[in-house]
Formats: sequence, C-alpha cells, structure tokens
Amino acid sequence: MTNTNNHSFSCEFFPPKTDKGKENIEATLIELKKLNPDYISCTYGAGGTTQDGTFETIQTIMQHGISAAPHITCIGSTREKISGLLQQYKNAGVSRIVALRGDLPEGMEDPGEFQFANELIEFIRKETGTHFHIEVAAYPEMHPQSNNMQDELLHFSRKAEAGADAAITQYFYNADAWARFVEDSERLGVTIPIVPGIYPITNYKQLARFSASCGAEIPRWITTRLEGYGDDLDSIRAFGFDVTLQLCEQLIDAGAPGLHFYSMNRAEPTVRLWHELNLG
Repeated sequence: MTNTNNHSFSCEFFPPKTDKGKENIEATLIELKKLNPDYISCTYGAGGTTQDGTFETIQTIMQHGISAAPHITCIGSTREKISGLLQQYKNAGVSRIVALRGDLPEGMEDPGEFQFANELIEFIRKETGTHFHIEVAAYPEMHPQSNNMQDELLHFSRKAEAGADAAITQYFYNADAWARFVEDSERLGVTIPIVPGIYPITNYKQLARFSASCGAEIPRWITTRLEGYGDDLDSIRAFGFDVTLQLCEQLIDAGAPGLHFYSMNRAEPTVRLWHELNLG
C-alpha cells in the first residue's frame, strides 16, 4: 500500500437534535481524537435550517482539540447572511469551510442571491481573502440534478476556478469512477486534490435510502449480497466492512490524496477502517 504520511484523512458529522445525540457526539470525539484526523466537518441544513446546530457542533469539535470545518450552503440564502456566518466562524477560530450549493428547502421557490456553489466560493474569497481553506463537493457518478457528465465536470471546474482549495466526493463503491473523474478534471485543467468520500456500510436500508436521494450507485453485486443477508446485521456489517476496506485500499494505491469518512456521528466503523488501513 502507498505510504499515507502526506495524505489528508478526515471525518464528517451532522448536528445532533437531542441531548442524547449531543452526548454521543462527545463520546465519538473522544475516540476519533485518538486517530488525529486532519479535521472533522459538520453538515448544514438546506436554507440554513440547522445553522445553530452546525455552529454548536463545530464548537464542540474544536473544544476537543480537533480542527473543524463547517458546511455552508448558499441556496435560499443572502449575501448578508453568508457574510455574517463567515465572520462568526472567523471569530471562532475556524480556518476551513466546506462550501456547497445545497438543496432548496421544500416549499421555497426563490433560490436566493446565489444560484451555484462557484458564486458562493467567489463571495467567500471576496469577503475573507485566503483566510479559509475551502473544500467543495465533487460527484464522480454525477449529481442527480446534472444533465450529463460533461455538465457535471464543467460545474466542478468552475468551483476550482472560483478559488476552491480541494474537493470531497460524494461516496461511491467503484474506485474506477473516482479515477476517471480525476482524469477528466485534469484534462479541464483542474489540479486541486479530489479526496474520495467513504461511507462505511453498516445498515443496508439506510444506505439504499441515502443512495436513492443523492445519486450514489451501489453496484449490483453488493446489493445482491446485502439483500441476501436480510435482517442479519452482523453479516451485513462484516461484508460491508470488507467491501469498504477494499475500496479504501484501492483508492490509496491508485493515488488518492486522502480519505474523507462519512462517520454519521459514530466512531466504531471509522476507527476500524483507520486502524486496518494503518493511517497513523
């Protein structure tokens, strides 16, 4: 396996909605801190629906001595609101942001003052210069709202041109999809690191639901095996771990600049993969 000393390894949380969820975050952070991740990001609701929860979670992550990266979505928002958020995070000592277009909240027709993520990135650079390291999203299997892969690549290249420093991909289970996306991006002159997003398989029904909404493809051979296990959670998790581990190994050997684990506020799946991959 390729030496991983110069790679970036990170995790992703979502804002907890209950006191029990907040307690779980604390316990998870204690375990993940032992891994010394480069940063932990935290998601952000459409139209700012979880803005307060995101900021609170970012503060909790930083209190554990871990670098934190809040997601900021621009759809349905305004320049004034985004400017206020940027200042809030800057004052809190945050130096990394995940800048996203986001989804228009249900029932809201006006997209606001931003149409696309590249406009948000341009605004962040105008407001804060180089203060923030900006991560953006990449979709090796195409965003569900894109017309075709060529449009997807052009959208991605605009984000890089606007000032993005790196990208995190939607999760996938076909390493060739990532490799081809990187090659096609490089042909367009995009040279920023494209870090694969990794979603450990622990719950098939949840995975199928997420994948249907975000456009991530689950290869048929994986679906067939997972469906065959029925409600046998131990077998699902054992098989899912092997599949995810093999994918991570393939990606690192193929030259991936790191891995971003969609940890879902849980430590165990990420910790197992981290140790098995000897990420250090």
